[in-house]
Amino acid sequence: MDPTLLEEIPSLDLADFRSGDPERKARFVQQLGEAYQNIGFVALKNHGLTDEQTTKLYNDVQAFFSLPDEVKQRYEKPELAGQRGYIGKGKEHAKGRNTGDLKEFFHVGQEVDDPTDPVAQEYPDNIWPAEVPGFAQHTTAAYKTLEAAGKDVLRAIALYLELPENYFDDKVKNGNSILRQIHYFPIENPDAVPADAVRAAEHGDINLITLLMGASADGLQVLRRDGKWIPITALPDQIVVNVGDMLQRLTNGVLRSTIHRVVNPPREKMNSSRYSVPFFMHPRSEMSLAALESCVTPENPKQQPDVTAGEFLNERLIELGLKKK
Repeated sequence: MDPTLLEEIPSLDLADFRSGDPERKARFVQQLGEAYQNIGFVALKNHGLTDEQTTKLYNDVQAFFSLPDEVKQRYEKPELAGQRGYIGKGKEHAKGRNTGDLKEFFHVGQEVDDPTDPVAQEYPDNIWPAEVPGFAQHTTAAYKTLEAAGKDVLRAIALYLELPENYFDDKVKNGNSILRQIHYFPIENPDAVPADAVRAAEHGDINLITLLMGASADGLQVLRRDGKWIPITALPDQIVVNVGDMLQRLTNGVLRSTIHRVVNPPREKMNSSRYSVPFFMHPRSEMSLAALESCVTPENPKQQPDVTAGEFLNERLIELGLKKK
């Protein structure tokens, strides 16, 4: 079967990479690399998040989004361009669109413990809602666990690309990663929203890789190379890990940042909530996204001009409507 026409995304076990067994590790690297060349997504188990961690985090997320709008808006800081705190309903839209997505979300970013690291001055402080006492603790724990899993996925990617295993380590140390808690809010009257409004319009992620905790309802779909949308489903013990635009750019299109979306539920279920928690793994802003020499060939000439991760992020935040020019 054509590997680009899968009906579901491949399932992998991060324990294979972490096992210390060279054969298991090599097999994981090969399977991950092939999946990222073909469809750009995998489902991953043994990522480190426990059921208890996940339950506590989702309870906090639901508690926060259940607060009145005027309370949530106290944690919205427009001057931060959506990089920390609350981002209100319909504020973000997909690149190339003007209609806002049917969602609201909350952003938590990197906490830099080393004051001598220059990026400590780059990042705004995190914003914590006083109304949800465990929010900071449970969110920070999930952030660190997903970041650790992401570092191992990037090490596997480096090996697949025949780079040193630690190629990405210094580039993502204290990287500009974001944990996003999303609430796709209920629509009591579907006729009152724009006809083209959806929970998340089709898009590619900005970052290197995204690690997505299981959502509370169906709706995520990925666009296959033949133009067919297929549903993304993960088992309760899995997370979904996909390639972002930065990694696609770095690899000159060898690894695929696949377009995906969150579709609206059937009309009779529009009045229900959906929660989702993706971890967007970003490098430090000074990382160059210039195409790797090994990924530029006569058959695959260089596709994009050189740019840093910080410059690319800034450009995309403007395109998404979160930042003014």
